[in-house]
Amino acid sequence: MANLSEIASWIEVTVQNPDIPTEIIRVTSIDAATKESAVFATDSMTLQSALSSHAGLILASGKLQKIVPEPHDSRLLWVRDARYAFSVLAQRLGGKTSAPGVHPTAIVGRDVSIGPGTWIGPGVVLEDGISIGKDCRIDARVTIYSGVTVGDEVVVQAGSVLGSTGFGYAPNPETGEYVLFPQQGCLVIEDRVEIGANTTIDRGALGETRIGHGTKIDNLVHIGHNCVIGRNVVIAAQTGISGSSVVEDGAILGGQVGIGEHATVGEGVILGGGAGVLSGKKMHGKGEVFWGRPARPLKEYLRDLARLKRVGERA
Repeated sequence: MANLSEIASWIEVTVQNPDIPTEIIRVTSIDAATKESAVFATDSMTLQSALSSHAGLILASGKLQKIVPEPHDSRLLWVRDARYAFSVLAQRLGGKTSAPGVHPTAIVGRDVSIGPGTWIGPGVVLEDGISIGKDCRIDARVTIYSGVTVGDEVVVQAGSVLGSTGFGYAPNPETGEYVLFPQQGCLVIEDRVEIGANTTIDRGALGETRIGHGTKIDNLVHIGHNCVIGRNVVIAAQTGISGSSVVEDGAILGGQVGIGEHATVGEGVILGGGAGVLSGKKMHGKGEVFWGRPARPLKEYLRDLARLKRVGERA
């Protein structure tokens, strides 16, 4: 439960009348709102629905202030980004989903360091020598191999595997037989990373694989050995990133994106769902959207589709 002053401090806004006796215990949809609920509005239609609801608190994007009817509704709290503020509030009100500790069915190796406030779930396997920071949540059946360092406030959902052997082989030039190239590097997961269910991230071959601060990774993603993923990157489900590739800060990768080895996705680049980046390719342009296989700027991709349509119509 939180009052208006507490909520305002969490989302870093100033309230005109902090003494209004608002007590909020949950976030909900507008349809399900009660006087103890907070809702959010990012457009005029949603705002009108929120104002007509029973919600006790409405987080509204500041750009909508000009459309609010008079007199001013005391339930409104104006914020820069209502969706973000709503998410922050939800986390604050939700608290921890699990008490800290190690489930009795977890297998913990020698010299494992686990920080305060961290939960290790059922069936988790932690190999020798790994380090996990404070306030983490490692869900059921996660496997973390030796040579992995996990920072603070990291979430790893069920079934994920961290620090597995990379897919790197050297062929015999005479027989064609493949021999595993040394996979003895490490994996570093920085603070506030979230990793979805059944995602796999390989250790480095001779160096390290690194996942940057605040990055969010969906379910069923694979990240190969020696990859460097920057800060606050978003990677959607079924994406595969080949070894030694770089994804720079703030990039967004849609679902089923495929990235070849030694490729670079630049800062703030957006790859649409199903996009394919060729090995060695460098994609740059903050805010630039790339689509297709091979990935190319969205306008170019749409022109190509239009040309194919015209060819098909003439055939």
